[in-house]
Amino acid sequence: MKRIMSLLAVPVVMLVLLTACGGDKKPAQQGPPPPTAVAVTEASQGNAAYYDEYPATVTPLNQVEIYPQVSGYITGVFFTEGQVVTKGQKLYEIDQQQYQANYDEAVANVNVALANLNRAQKDADRYQTLAKQDAIARQVVDNAEATLESAKMQVAAARANVARVSTSLKYSTIKAPLTGTIGISQVKLGGAVSPGQTLLNTISADDPIAVDISVDETEISRFVRLQNRKVSDSTFVFVLPDGTPYEASGRIGIIDRAVDPQTGTLKVRLFFNNRQKMLKSGMNGNVRVLNSESGRRLLIPYKAVTEQMSEYFVYVVGDSSKVSQRKVALGNRIGPNVVVRDGLREGEKIVTEGIQKLREGAVVKVVPDSASVAKAAATAPAATSQTR
Repeated sequence: MKRIMSLLAVPVVMLVLLTACGGDKKPAQQGPPPPTAVAVTEASQGNAAYYDEYPATVTPLNQVEIYPQVSGYITGVFFTEGQVVTKGQKLYEIDQQQYQANYDEAVANVNVALANLNRAQKDADRYQTLAKQDAIARQVVDNAEATLESAKMQVAAARANVARVSTSLKYSTIKAPLTGTIGISQVKLGGAVSPGQTLLNTISADDPIAVDISVDETEISRFVRLQNRKVSDSTFVFVLPDGTPYEASGRIGIIDRAVDPQTGTLKVRLFFNNRQKMLKSGMNGNVRVLNSESGRRLLIPYKAVTEQMSEYFVYVVGDSSKVSQRKVALGNRIGPNVVVRDGLREGEKIVTEGIQKLREGAVVKVVPDSASVAKAAATAPAATSQTR
């Protein structure tokens, strides 16, 4: 019995001893986290010239499609495609044989009618003299006068026919209706054309040239003010399809008379010089309009901004290297930067790198650049523990 009690007492004594040995230890305590490495920059004033962009289409100020006014075959082409032609310059000729023959016949008919008129006039004069002497019946005189009037009408009709056929003859030669650039001919020598149906070519006046944009009805007052300035400067810049700004600045030439009720937009036509012929009708691009808020503005890098629930924030470095989250009101983006309308003061330091690891009141360590931030994050020691 004593032996059994002795064996049971051994584990109890060991448990008491182990408890006594560990009684003075305290749980591990987490030390303060090390400062977070960040890169910072100062909010500073800068030249904030920024533009509003509008889709645009190039259109000529004057353009004419050339159609024939008589039918026939093309017998002559008298221009070089793609070159500038002057008003009145001969462009095409339609076979004139038929129209020339009709004209010659009409002129001959005028001469016949004039001869008949001359004979009728003499007969009427002769009969009038005899009538005064009561040497001829009155009926003969009346018939002579009627014949004279008929001869006069025949002359008038013959001359009208000359005018008609001469017009057709004139229309067989097609001339340029304005000075401008002529396109590629739609017909070749020997081609048959019909009046009002066969498009021969198109001429457009392209210096100056127009660029059309559509603006929202809420911006009408702004563009009316810009039109009244009557100045060609950097306010309007046309961006070519390849993204290159066009060398010449534009000005507002025409503001359309009415707003489109379906889209709520108004067409605005800008005028640009086009001496080098770089702008072509139908070309698409964008028009940049200088924003009225351009000038000296507070700028910060856009990468310093975080968005939460459609609101924008930055981390500002304050006293004791602690950061605080600040709500800001933003303006337009200008390259890598953004305009700050409210929420920051010039000279305040904001975090640009290492934002992901920050929280309100965190202590930071300023390093030179993003590479230093990444290096510091990779080598940061784990939180230390202390035992007592």
